[in-house]
Amino acid sequence: MELAPLLDSGGDADPGLSTLARGVIGSEILRIAAEIRALKAKGAAICNLTVGDFDPAYFPIPAELLEETKAALVAGHTNYPPSDGVLELREAVARFYARELGLSYPVEAVLIAGGARPLLYGAYCTLLDRGDVAIYPVPSWNNNHYAYLVGARAVELPVSAATNFFPTADQIRPHVAGAHLLALNSPLNPTGTVIDRDELTRISALVVEENARRRRSGSRPLWFVFDQVYWALTFGETRHATPIELVPEIAPYTLLLDAASKSFCATGLRVGWGLMPPGVRKRMADILGHVGAWAPKAEQVAVARWLDAVPARATFQSTMKANVKQRLDALYAGFSALRREGLPIEVIAPQGAIYLSARFDLFGKSSGGGAFRTNDDIRRFLLERAGLAIVPFQAFGLTGESGWFRLSVGAGSTADIAAVLPRLGALLRDLRETAG
Repeated sequence: MELAPLLDSGGDADPGLSTLARGVIGSEILRIAAEIRALKAKGAAICNLTVGDFDPAYFPIPAELLEETKAALVAGHTNYPPSDGVLELREAVARFYARELGLSYPVEAVLIAGGARPLLYGAYCTLLDRGDVAIYPVPSWNNNHYAYLVGARAVELPVSAATNFFPTADQIRPHVAGAHLLALNSPLNPTGTVIDRDELTRISALVVEENARRRRSGSRPLWFVFDQVYWALTFGETRHATPIELVPEIAPYTLLLDAASKSFCATGLRVGWGLMPPGVRKRMADILGHVGAWAPKAEQVAVARWLDAVPARATFQSTMKANVKQRLDALYAGFSALRREGLPIEVIAPQGAIYLSARFDLFGKSSGGGAFRTNDDIRRFLLERAGLAIVPFQAFGLTGESGWFRLSVGAGSTADIAAVLPRLGALLRDLRETAG
């Protein structure tokens, strides 16, 4: 039976769907990926710096982690795991945080899920009622979507290079009295920047101060969701800090979110963890358990053993960080050289994660097909004419046309980066001469 005619909705993409489904926004990055595939099919040379992932050809998962995963499968760990995580992994995460970050959490505070993504969404579901206020900066990763999905009222704080793309305590302060969630991510996706320790201290103290006031009035607390999935990837003199090490009194109101995905090039293994007050952990586990958001059991067992393999893990991360930094440094040096020529590029030195932030100030200039008016105009121009594939900050909740873009190096080769820089320089010089 041919079902296509029966399934045809007459051109209506959402016949009879819920208001929630009709209003949800799909991934901008996936849309861009489709354009890249089409250009590659025509033989175009593309330096693809769009996807926040690792190409195993350049960044394979640790050999020990791969072997432990195979061994766990052979040993029969192919059934459902406990909905809140395999105990062996929860204990290993607690040891890992005590050893690496100096934070001694009880195992009752550790929740395992299928990556950091369901934990962030789970935090919104667990902490907010419909109509509650969530504060977060833009650009940032997925906060706008999760606020929409739970019916929260979003207070979006536009940030810029002037504050390293993080909000300040002074920006946050006017909004805390009516809020129930503050979400920050450092190192930050999409910018690759790291929050200043002193500013994080001031923000944490602000949350503690607000919650002291609420305790006196019997009000619900203001929660601090701190996504630190890239914390192991910092460069140079940059150092990661957690709110709790800076202001310990914030611990009862803080959820730390993390995963194996970015620290160990293991995005496909889908193992993440959150550390939070045990009462919050219990309710979030119940919510995520209903949607089956647990990590695969064999991978949990393997990650538990890998976290305790201290020398092997240190060796792997040293090599991995060097390879990430090599790519970020090459882009930064190339863009900086073009800027010294007077070409319209602004770039921020690598600080953390696998991302570089760059601004292409082409607004008002003409490429022969009309003046650039939007980030997407610029993105298409760079993709089609220089083979440089990058993602505008609009994909991360920002609405203004700023000229800022994310460049992700985990799936790019050093050869691709070396090849694209001369093409980009030639294109921008030609644009300058044409405009002049």
